[in-house]
Amino acid sequence: MSYIDLGIFVAYMLAMLGVGYFYMRKNSGQEDYYVGGRNIGHWHIGLSVVATDVGGGFSIGLGGLGFVMGISGSWMLFTGLLGAWIAAVVLIPRVKSDPAFAKFFTFPQIIGHLYNSTTAKVAAVICFLGYLGFTSSQLLAGAKLASGTFEELEMSYALLIMGAVAVIYTVMGGLKAVIYTDTIQWIVLMAGLMFIGIPISYNFVGGWEGIHNTLPQEFFSFSNLAWQDLANWGITIIPIWFVGMTLYQRIFAARDVQSAKKAWFIAGLFEWPIMALLGVSLGLLSRVAVEQGALEGFTTAMDPEMGLPVLLSQILPAGILGLMMSAYFSAVLSTADSCLMAASGNLTTDILGKYYTSKSLKEEMRISQLLTLAIGVVAIIIAWQMTEVLSLMLYSYAFMVSGLFVPVIGGLFFGQTSAKAATSSMITGGSLTAGLIISEVSLPLGLDANLFGLTLSLLTFLSVIYYEKYYSSKLISK
Repeated sequence: MSYIDLGIFVAYMLAMLGVGYFYMRKNSGQEDYYVGGRNIGHWHIGLSVVATDVGGGFSIGLGGLGFVMGISGSWMLFTGLLGAWIAAVVLIPRVKSDPAFAKFFTFPQIIGHLYNSTTAKVAAVICFLGYLGFTSSQLLAGAKLASGTFEELEMSYALLIMGAVAVIYTVMGGLKAVIYTDTIQWIVLMAGLMFIGIPISYNFVGGWEGIHNTLPQEFFSFSNLAWQDLANWGITIIPIWFVGMTLYQRIFAARDVQSAKKAWFIAGLFEWPIMALLGVSLGLLSRVAVEQGALEGFTTAMDPEMGLPVLLSQILPAGILGLMMSAYFSAVLSTADSCLMAASGNLTTDILGKYYTSKSLKEEMRISQLLTLAIGVVAIIIAWQMTEVLSLMLYSYAFMVSGLFVPVIGGLFFGQTSAKAATSSMITGGSLTAGLIISEVSLPLGLDANLFGLTLSLLTFLSVIYYEKYYSSKLISK
């Protein structure tokens, strides 16, 4: 990378830190820090939602899918569109119009309102651990981009640099900085992919003739995937729109119900087909370049998620490379900052909330910032131990979904109030999914561990409710 590219990249990182510092001076308390003052419009919310949900991890992950399976990998984000639109129609009117939730900061506070404080604590721990893992996946995505672009930069050093930038500006600025920079970052990423990444990569591999003559036909088919792929993506990604802490923060931050619904419709369209096809197309083009022997030192046996950054680093001219890398790093930051804010909100509000008191709003802010910093450091350490971005993301999703989905649906839409049922289903569902993932056991039909965790969570929830009703009826009859 030339000094011009390095200068552009450094200037971009400094600009993000500047935004964080600006909002650090404007934020006056947790209302600003965690829910943006509850007065943000639908375009900012919508672009922030899609930037958070897709971001750098899915950008790199989609590139890996395009490298391995072609345009069929785009179906992964189709499940994101479904989740966003279902949540817009079903979830947002229920949550945003309920006056009981008007002053909430976090998702576990809703769980506590529906059930009790113990259930809220369990939900908070699950959310915290899930978003800690998700933050780590984004930092790992940034490190892969950096090490793939800067040949002299080792992955460990890249992780430290990316982690430091993402954590520091998030610690300073809170959710307002996150949402407003997400809007800019998403526009930068879309422009970079559409007007720089795709056209230059397409010409580099010889246009359509070069692509068609290099890859087998299945890379150009939307059916080049097993039904298990679509089922596993759907069972993991669609429910996250009902339990994602980052998404509830944005529902709380929206001005009203209509603004929130519009934001979710906007986010769905940007997920699929726009970002889905852009991401896998660049991954496919990197596969073409590798098969043609055009990427120095890279083969199909290497990490497929590294194909895209290596392609861009070797074909883009000076100046343009800096802009493109800034676009991708912006996507990483847009997700990492949101997930870090979610984990921080869980820790400060739901887990440790009653163990510290603030004499002033300023002191309250400082405590929140210090805890956010500590979480960021832990996320960097976790990322250091991992190698694959998409797997770490989907593991984090699955853990949260299998523990939280059933209780929130039961409480919000079916009026269930059994705290024992909710707590038991969270613990059993989340534990089973985590256990199956960690043990790496072979599951029937190649299905995701999350399916089995969700099934156990539902069975546990219904069983406890049935037992309580049966036991109550016995007492009454006596």
